[in-house]
Amino acid sequence: MNKILEILTAIFKTGDLRKKLLFTAGIFVIFRLAAHIPVPGVDLASLRLLFQRNQFLGLLDIFSGGTLANFSIMALGLNPYINASIIFQLLTIVIPSLEELSKEGEYGREKINQYTRILTVPLAAIQSFGMYVLLKNEGIISSLSPLSLFSLVATMTCGTIFLMWLGELISENGIGNGISLLIFAGIVGRFPVAIGQTLATLEVQNFFNVFVFTFMAVLVIGAITVVNEAARQIRIEYARRIKGGRIYGGQANYLPLRINQAGVIPIIFAVSLVLIPSMVGRFLEQIPDKNISSFFRFLADLFNPQGITYNIFYFLLVVGFTYFYTAVIFNPSKIADEIKKYGGFIPGIRPGPPTADFLNWILTRITLAGAIFLGLVAILPSIAQKITGVTTLTIGGTGILIVVSVVLETVKIVENMIRMRGYEKFLERF
Repeated sequence: MNKILEILTAIFKTGDLRKKLLFTAGIFVIFRLAAHIPVPGVDLASLRLLFQRNQFLGLLDIFSGGTLANFSIMALGLNPYINASIIFQLLTIVIPSLEELSKEGEYGREKINQYTRILTVPLAAIQSFGMYVLLKNEGIISSLSPLSLFSLVATMTCGTIFLMWLGELISENGIGNGISLLIFAGIVGRFPVAIGQTLATLEVQNFFNVFVFTFMAVLVIGAITVVNEAARQIRIEYARRIKGGRIYGGQANYLPLRINQAGVIPIIFAVSLVLIPSMVGRFLEQIPDKNISSFFRFLADLFNPQGITYNIFYFLLVVGFTYFYTAVIFNPSKIADEIKKYGGFIPGIRPGPPTADFLNWILTRITLAGAIFLGLVAILPSIAQKITGVTTLTIGGTGILIVVSVVLETVKIVENMIRMRGYEKFLERF
């Protein structure tokens, strides 16, 4: 806490950093205001009752920051954008041209981001229509004329595009990654609602169970912080070189390999995919054919967020995405070439391919620990609810992981920005 206060003090003493912080806070205010602008023609009271008894919709509402329960113009949140990002992450492995584009530095990343934004539009339209059909089947919204339906789908699609634009504004003019910060703001915005629901039901639920649930949450926050900061330090030594009568090199450095290289991305990717079977099942269980409707009803029940199958599948997806995303962002061959280029070597390991193999060997093993930890955190809400019986604090481990990870990442970004400002002021003196 003292460290955060010191950082905030340093920010407000620096003019441009203060502007970035205030800009980010202003975007948060706009986001929360827009989250309470409802789409017309929806019975909000009935909708909230539906969300209270449907675990699947309740989980979706958490990641939309409460915009779905309010059925606001941004009811879909950033889910279509996240799904589009997942698709392109997978396509970069399958399609060689996209793989080459991803290796072209800033230009390649910008082009892939542009394609992701374009794909987000049809995905948002499809999800908007699916949400309409789901609510119509539940009697929350009446049948709409083609023009009214088009207006509903267009409004919700534009809400997602607007939210995506707000995230990019934060990334360009604010502090930190805009998309991650908006997801963070949405989850934090649900905290007061979840706490209020829990306090309102204390007469029915055991107070001791709530205390146990809170204690578990504190332990999870501590564990997430430790794992996110944990790293295996690989010693790199540099050979001495004589150039122009001067001796260069000869010192040692350390390459940190983090246990959780992928950060919060595997959780976001996995939760987006694991909800699809239940969503599709609920969408198609109304088909007149009894055999088909029975199959999709079985599929929806099988992937109920409180079910064993859902949690096993969720756990495996998190582990798989952790390895996948780690392989995307960390290239041992490239790191080994950079070490060799500057005359470095790992003691006992030959430069070049043997160094890449060694780094890959280490990374594979420490990533396993990080992946299992992320998987356990992902399914923690179901475990905690089974143990304590507290069902209103549904934010659970996934939300806490995102919140803690985004806070730690943002603090590091701000620290680097403050440090850079310090270097610039030092250079201005000379």
